[in-house]
Amino acid sequence: MFRGFKHRAKALELMDDHTTGGLELREALRHLQILNRIFGAAGPTLYGLQRLWMEADKPRRLSVLDIGSGSGDVNRHILRWADENRIDLKITLVDITEEACEEARLLFRNEPRVDVIRNDLFELPEGCADVITGTQFVHHFNTDELPNVINCMLKASRLGVVINDIHRHWIPWAAVWLTARIVSSNRYIVNDGPLSVAKGFRSEDWNNLRNALSAAKMFYSWRPLFRYVIVVWKSNL
Repeated sequence: MFRGFKHRAKALELMDDHTTGGLELREALRHLQILNRIFGAAGPTLYGLQRLWMEADKPRRLSVLDIGSGSGDVNRHILRWADENRIDLKITLVDITEEACEEARLLFRNEPRVDVIRNDLFELPEGCADVITGTQFVHHFNTDELPNVINCMLKASRLGVVINDIHRHWIPWAAVWLTARIVSSNRYIVNDGPLSVAKGFRSEDWNNLRNALSAAKMFYSWRPLFRYVIVVWKSNL
């Protein structure tokens, strides 16, 4: 059903209910990998990570923690980028559900540079990674929760934060609504795919967030396909 996109949707996604899941959720995480490939989900995260890396004088060693990682599939692109640039990279995938952690462990079972940990954003230790990334993660939070979410991500980082999330617009909503039904009959995918677009963002949302963060240096940019990349620098840099 077509709906207005002036304001962010407030409905909870099925994946936000951590009391359910099981095999159906694991199937959804595998189908989500297909959608991520179709819609180029990894591109904005890599773009933001490259920006932080270059402004930090291209360190030869880099650690990344991907919060709310799901199966972590977008990080395969980051690993290839690290290979191309001869970076000694360490990636930690963190998710609150055991289903996501199991899928991530399966996907990266032969990759020694990737660790998988079940944990929550608000329990991450201070300065535990150079860069904290969140791909399609922050739209799960209400607008008034976002400053605290970003500040927690900043606290856990040493260089800064990279956020990759969805542009709230009827075109990606229609594209995701249709594509989700073509690739899957899984109820998580069919329900949460288009809802995640309705819970996405517009430029005014990022401007409001920048004002709420006040002291933090923040950059955002629209990226294909209908996504935003947001880079927030650690204030002590």
